[in-house]
Amino acid sequence: MRSMAASVFKALTATGVSLLSVAYGSGAMTAGATPVGGGGDAPAFNVTDILSGASLHHTFMPTGSSVPQSEVLSKPDDITRLGDDLFVGFQNGVGTQGEPSADGNRDSTIVELTLRGHPVAQWDIAGKADGVTADPALGLVIATVNEDANSVLYTVDPGDPSGVTRYAYNEPLPHAGGTDAISVFHGQLFISASAPGTTGLPAPQATYPAVYSVTLDAKTQVATVSPLFSDEDAATVANVNSSQFRQTATLALTDPDSNEVVPLDAPRFGGDFMLTSQGDQQQIFVSDPGSPGQRLAVLSLSQSVDDTAWADGRWGRLYSTDSSNDAVDVVTGPFGDGQVLAVVTPCGANSAPATCPAPPAFPANYLATMNPWTGQLTPAAVGGAAYVPQGGLVFVSGHSR
Repeated sequence: MRSMAASVFKALTATGVSLLSVAYGSGAMTAGATPVGGGGDAPAFNVTDILSGASLHHTFMPTGSSVPQSEVLSKPDDITRLGDDLFVGFQNGVGTQGEPSADGNRDSTIVELTLRGHPVAQWDIAGKADGVTADPALGLVIATVNEDANSVLYTVDPGDPSGVTRYAYNEPLPHAGGTDAISVFHGQLFISASAPGTTGLPAPQATYPAVYSVTLDAKTQVATVSPLFSDEDAATVANVNSSQFRQTATLALTDPDSNEVVPLDAPRFGGDFMLTSQGDQQQIFVSDPGSPGQRLAVLSLSQSVDDTAWADGRWGRLYSTDSSNDAVDVVTGPFGDGQVLAVVTPCGANSAPATCPAPPAFPANYLATMNPWTGQLTPAAVGGAAYVPQGGLVFVSGHSR
């Protein structure tokens, strides 16, 4: 966690101000306050569909057939930005271990589109595309497939219509699961070790990595993995409203999922790498990841979440995917300065019932604002197009083509 956070805590305790009343971006917010974009009678955010999977097709060879078929794209999930364009992974009904969809398709599709939603290009990759990110230094898009098992990795060269390279991992993944989200952090590639114990002992296990640091060898097409930290490592409790605040706790992660690099100017944890353990309702923040001084902090959340984004401009745009409505959306504000936004996934919590959604306790996914000091999620007031956010979020400042 940043030194700024420590100074805030020191100042608050020295003056006797409650730790539940904290600086939040340019304004102030208490634990019970409604942040910009949350609550109220009128929608604060507006949703517009910019691309429908139904407008796009791909050709595939069904399992057991020699006759190619065509189908519309479906189930958009992760999203990233490279240059002036967005890249979205459409999963097309493929199973979590790479099983074929109902029509025999085994391929996901990576789609390149402009910020206004105009499709530019697309590439098929075998498996269920879970993590999609961009490496600006290499000029490549990187995708992982199969979140539960049988995972591999792909790179996509946007300048090449056939520029897909498949990487196999150098060993069976030690956490006995699959892979999910990807982040590029100062040249390092970090990948979530999702679904631990799918083919081994049930999670949590001290020997199961929660995140891998991955090195790609373009000559051998091998992705070499090493653990960044593990499911039962020690972490400092980060919730200021907890009696355990600043104490050390042992993690017990069962569902490493999305991850992000926290912007340097974020209201808290700026510059850290963050892993969300979706089912456990926790976010783990890693300062100086991969260094001898690496430190972990754990923030418990009031709800299960998937992707998280940080608003760095009042009039920026939040790009999002909606698997239920087969759409890529743009959410417009105004946003709060330094506002933290997340996709709440009630059915992704470990406590969720087998049949879900199950309102009112376990509704469908929704967009929320997050208090990074307490972990409290507040539903955002959203209007416009039908919107059930899936997982992918990316915030873009200003306007472009």
